[in-house]
Amino acid sequence: MVREPVLTTVTIADLRPTQITVGMREVKAKRERWRETGKKKGEKFLGNHTMPVILGPKERHYIIDHHHLARALHDEGVKDVAVTVVANLSKLEVEAFWVVLDNRSWMHPFDAEGKRRHYDDIPKSVTDLEDDPFRSLAGELRRAGGYAKDTTPFSEFLWADFLRRRIKRKLIENDFDRAVEKALEFAKSMDADYLPGWCGPVPEE
Repeated sequence: MVREPVLTTVTIADLRPTQITVGMREVKAKRERWRETGKKKGEKFLGNHTMPVILGPKERHYIIDHHHLARALHDEGVKDVAVTVVANLSKLEVEAFWVVLDNRSWMHPFDAEGKRRHYDDIPKSVTDLEDDPFRSLAGELRRAGGYAKDTTPFSEFLWADFLRRRIKRKLIENDFDRAVEKALEFAKSMDADYLPGWCGPVPEE
């Protein structure tokens, strides 16, 4: 017998992140989309964008996807979202809880420099997520056709880390379009063939 996922409504400010960073340019784009379409079809939009969570110690809801959307909706004044509980780990002690999340690829404790941090460094609220410009660049690269959407957990962070080693942060901040052009070149190279969604080099004409 297949169990239907349990839907619950949770206040966005109470959602616990499972990553340290987001791309604020991505958040801004989602805020604009909400203003254009979400507000008019609010309930339908939110119903189509339920947030997957893990129920953790003290019955807290740990969001494992849609961090950008959660932050965007919060910044737009939305108070509550629907969540679906993927797993109930509320009986675990805190340290054991994080170990399970880590081993199930339900968390990404890397900072804006791409360095792995301790579980304690993960923010307690989506409002405290740090900006990683390379995460924004990776998102734009996918939209530009640089790589295909993939089900690999945190695949866009893997691409962000790849780009971090090849493109200067200043270029992203000063000339985002040029940074995307360079990212496209790198994405089509054989250097990127290990990454999820890689589309292969462009054949020479």
